[in-house]
Amino acid sequence: MADPRLSDTSKFPDPVYKETVLKPLFDGARSHHVDGFRRIDRAHLVMLVETGILDRDLASRIADALEAIDREIDPSTLVYTGEVEDFFFLIEKELKARIGVDTAGRLHTARSRNDIDHTLFKLGLKDKIDALMGKARLLLAAMIDAADREKSTLIVAYTHGQPAQPTTFGHYLSAAIEVLIRDIERFAEARRIVDLSPMGAAAITTSGFPIDRARVAELLGFSAPLRNSYSCIAAVDYTTATYSAIELMFLHLGRLIQDFQFWTSFEVGQIYVPNALVQISSIMPQKRNPVPIEHLRHLASQTFGRARTVLDVMHNTPFTDMNDSEGETQGMGYEAFASASRVLDLLAALISQISIDPERVDQNIRRSCITITELADSLVRIEGLSFREAHEIAAATAKSVVAAKGDLTNDGYEPFLKAFEHSVGRKPSVDLPKFKEIVSPEHFVAVRARFGGPAPEPMQDALRAYREKLAVFEAAAKEAADHEAAAAAELKEKFTALTGAR
Repeated sequence: MADPRLSDTSKFPDPVYKETVLKPLFDGARSHHVDGFRRIDRAHLVMLVETGILDRDLASRIADALEAIDREIDPSTLVYTGEVEDFFFLIEKELKARIGVDTAGRLHTARSRNDIDHTLFKLGLKDKIDALMGKARLLLAAMIDAADREKSTLIVAYTHGQPAQPTTFGHYLSAAIEVLIRDIERFAEARRIVDLSPMGAAAITTSGFPIDRARVAELLGFSAPLRNSYSCIAAVDYTTATYSAIELMFLHLGRLIQDFQFWTSFEVGQIYVPNALVQISSIMPQKRNPVPIEHLRHLASQTFGRARTVLDVMHNTPFTDMNDSEGETQGMGYEAFASASRVLDLLAALISQISIDPERVDQNIRRSCITITELADSLVRIEGLSFREAHEIAAATAKSVVAAKGDLTNDGYEPFLKAFEHSVGRKPSVDLPKFKEIVSPEHFVAVRARFGGPAPEPMQDALRAYREKLAVFEAAAKEAADHEAAAAAELKEKFTALTGAR
């Protein structure tokens, strides 16, 4: 029986394969990776010359042709026809047409689409991480400024959805600041993983040619080459690290956003959102809808979901080079960066403009008896009671005030006297003025001057530490940007020296 492969006259590519796979991949490369392709070609060419693998005269012909292609072809106008498999082969086809098959083919010495692809994706991710980290630092700065501005502004702190204790808005924001700092640190670690060059791994095992992988990494702005060549094409932890960092950051920001939504409700009214960030109802004249907070919530969830989807695609894939981690998955992940950017911008604007309604906070504190914990603590210190006995007296006091729909400051002393005498068998030394001082929210905050507490001294220490951390982040970002700029300048210089050099 004849081998069917010998009589197969079908043309590549199949029309359906072209439209469903090859064209989207081509369009993705054209949209996201043209500059990366350009940089890789140039850096690899410079390295081939410097190591003596490629004759300088041949390299000069290749360099001139690459420069002419960039000058004469606008990638945005390219339409995939199926004549070549992908964007890489399109550039190679153009080179062959201009300088011949033999000379053009020498550019691909000691490299593969495998190491090229992963280098492209890393270059793309580094740019996106750096841009997003810049916005995260702006959000962090806005939160620190707001925490400083509101460090003495009282709010109701909630646990399990119920009023719990008074604190300050600055203290609350400081908790979120510390989470954001850790999220930025996770991003920095993801960038460190991304910042290792796969170039020189070739298909899997490097090359028999005397390539200089460190030199290519240097010219492309990477910190170093990734050591193990198999890891370069199989270990997609640079992708999972990046999207895990995104997933966690926007999970955490979503919790903050959810609190803001709750605090703006009519029943709570703790946060005031200015008119510039409010929409009115088309039918109900009384409505002030803080719609930006809703958009923040769903955009944060979309970002989380998009990042999680990338991780899900990576799940149960083989430890080898594979399409699952490549063009279309990378492109899908970029959507997470897009929505993440919108959240960071909008949240920074919101936090800079919202304020606390002191009258509503005061009403809610008085009605909810949330300073009662300090009454129990003070009875231990002043009256020498055990905390358990003091707790029972405080609980009875709060129960009576709530039942009478009163407030602790004005209506709590008589129930306190009754509960104290019933439990201890004597009158307390705490008189009415002292009682009012003890149960005031200002006193509650002021005496909590321990490390990490809301009192002025620990808050000042915390704010100073946050600003120092932000300065460290800014310095690291500048160092990275300077490194990238220096690499780009050197690559341009070395490549330019090859053009027209014959």
